[in-house]
Amino acid sequence: MSDTGEPLVVIGGIEGGGGHSVAVLFDSKGNKLVELQGPCTNHWLIGMDECQNRVHAMIQEGKKKAGLPEDLSLKALGLSLSGCEDDATNEELKQGFMNKFPSLSHSYYVCSDTMGSIATASENGGLVIISGTGSNSFLLNPDGSTARCGGWGYLLGDEGSAFWVADQAIKIFIDEEDNRRCPPHDTTYIRQAIFEHFKITDRFGLLEHCYTNFSKAVYAGLCARLATGAHAGDALCLHIFHEAGRSLGEYVGALLPSISKELLNEPNGLPIICVGAVWNSFDLMEKGFTEGANTQPGPRKSPNSLERFSLLQLQTTLAVGAAYMGLNLPK
Repeated sequence: MSDTGEPLVVIGGIEGGGGHSVAVLFDSKGNKLVELQGPCTNHWLIGMDECQNRVHAMIQEGKKKAGLPEDLSLKALGLSLSGCEDDATNEELKQGFMNKFPSLSHSYYVCSDTMGSIATASENGGLVIISGTGSNSFLLNPDGSTARCGGWGYLLGDEGSAFWVADQAIKIFIDEEDNRRCPPHDTTYIRQAIFEHFKITDRFGLLEHCYTNFSKAVYAGLCARLATGAHAGDALCLHIFHEAGRSLGEYVGALLPSISKELLNEPNGLPIICVGAVWNSFDLMEKGFTEGANTQPGPRKSPNSLERFSLLQLQTTLAVGAAYMGLNLPK
């Protein structure tokens, strides 16, 4: 019961990424009760059981920090998680929560992290591009129609992400060491960055981090050192970030045939919601992004052109949008 004697009503939302997650709890008036960080909740990386366990642990920790009863059931819980692209697996994940933790929440809404981003930023739709540990993009038109590009993970995609940036640098370094391919620029800086980040002394030390003790988040963590190098003027780091920008821009070009004229004709142009830490280095990617956004890389072409666009960054966690959808779109 609340201080006024009314039943407690609490709504939860979770932003789940491949590197970390964020949970928020709100009261019935929309006041934020708590926000906390948590680990990866991508079920393709850690399995559904572990994903469910981690979400449950975050909600329980949030209730404790907010001074709420441990056995309080949420009115609704929105889960906007990396890897939740498919309705069938989303339903399986939801049913798992209901079976394992029947008192956690009265209702659920499960969707991808791209959907949560749009719900947080706009009521009229838009195009979201995520570039964090991995990358993905999703389009929501004002009429409710959708399209997507990417989201295939580090083995099949993740172009323009922190993992991709790190992988490009490592591959260029290895190819030079093997005398297989000349690098586009001097590799002195990235060699040192790779050695320092992974705490190795030669290229063979990478094998442990790529196979035996592989961690996508640790691997992608090299990206931060490469951004430092790019800002210091290292030509190879600058080249890699230019290409990362182009790859992210190609998400726009790939989705252009599906973008409604209404969105393209917004006063400030197509609204593009930018989510993920790699966007903090947009100054390094701007030229490449513009190049990619103005191409149509795939076989399906659009008669419409991208006249202008605006880039938007969320000022809060997309867990807020997840909570909104959890309350208003339970299923």
